[in-house]
Amino acid sequence: MNLFGKKSKKKATRIFFATDIHGSEVSFRKFVNAGKFYEADVLILGGDVAGKLLIPIVKDGHTCRASLHGQSHTLETETELAEFKRKLGILGFYSVMLSPDEYTAMKDDTAAQDKAFMGAARQRLADWINLAEERLKDSALQCYITGGNDDPWEVLAALEENAQEHVVPCEGHTVQIDEDHAMVSLGYSNETPWKTPREISEDELAQKIVEAIHGVGDFGRCIFNFHCPPKDSTLDTCPMLDTSTDPPTVIMEAGNPVLFGAGSTSVRAAINKYQPMLALHGHIHESRGIARLGKTVCINPGSEYGEGILHGVIVNILDGKIEGYQLTSG
Repeated sequence: MNLFGKKSKKKATRIFFATDIHGSEVSFRKFVNAGKFYEADVLILGGDVAGKLLIPIVKDGHTCRASLHGQSHTLETETELAEFKRKLGILGFYSVMLSPDEYTAMKDDTAAQDKAFMGAARQRLADWINLAEERLKDSALQCYITGGNDDPWEVLAALEENAQEHVVPCEGHTVQIDEDHAMVSLGYSNETPWKTPREISEDELAQKIVEAIHGVGDFGRCIFNFHCPPKDSTLDTCPMLDTSTDPPTVIMEAGNPVLFGAGSTSVRAAINKYQPMLALHGHIHESRGIARLGKTVCINPGSEYGEGILHGVIVNILDGKIEGYQLTSG
């Protein structure tokens, strides 16, 4: 009730944003739990949710064998097998159980390998969505998830198929995160040396941005959740790679890696033109930080998913303004 005509003070919306968890089971659980821990109103998971490797585990009788990072593992008990799978989950890797004959057949069958990988990646993402829905069921938290350049559309389809009350797929369109603020999400990146599933030319990326922001009414109250950071923003600094080798190798000078800005000129141009209140990025794991482009606060929380560490950022927003922000790790 408002007494004596006074307006009640509005409460800031608290966002927790993390990105680039690449299939890591422990990172996703930390992300979901961060909502309650940091007293957030909104959870946002940026792109690159899919892992990168599928590890075959060959079961022969009561013994399982697998190889990880060039080291052979013999797993004699269910406990040893469970612990090995747990380690894979921390790293963001998937596994598939095969008989010796199935392994022999799949070893040289690229199509079968791809099918098994996609199936494992889709299943983990579906499991994550179900976990988030369960953990958030007694809260008002909304959890927005988008893909990145490493995420095939076949995997991201699990978002649309499994999202329910709290998990919101937000790729490529505008969503209202509260009554005053909107968010536009885009997971594509500019071209990289790695030939990832959703990297495109700068011209194509610029067009994707135009399509995604269509319908935004007030950019001063809008968040750009763009996986790729803006070019030369300090949020995109990484080693330059020699693409004449396979795989690409780091270019060195005087014993040190040559660094450059790998971000997108199209993303930078869009931020400079439209000046959203906040821009959330990822993609370049080692380039954790905060930068400004004009009035826009741009943030890349970075990623160390393979170590089981979740980097993130808390941002409080109110009436088109950023009340405060804090990078986190845990």
